[in-house]
Amino acid sequence: MTLTGHVKNGTIVFDQPIVLPEGAAVQVEVLKTNEARQVPATEEIPTLYERLKPFIGAIDDLPPDFSINHDHYLYGAPKRT
Repeated sequence: MTLTGHVKNGTIVFDQPIVLPEGAAVQVEVLKTNEARQVPATEEIPTLYERLKPFIGAIDDLPPDFSINHDHYLYGAPKRT
């Protein structure tokens, strides 16, 4: 039996309603489409640090207590001590 479907929010959704018995073995085959981008095994996904590295140190005139009181400076919240 071959069923078709698509991925929605990270879950496989079948195009037609289907009832399978509990514990049924299934096999999933991903079909190549123009929308899907396959990452080759040799291509490494950059870390968050590598992606944000260009922004590190970009702002150098922040108040010394900005890390503690950023809500005060951004939104007007009371300062923390």
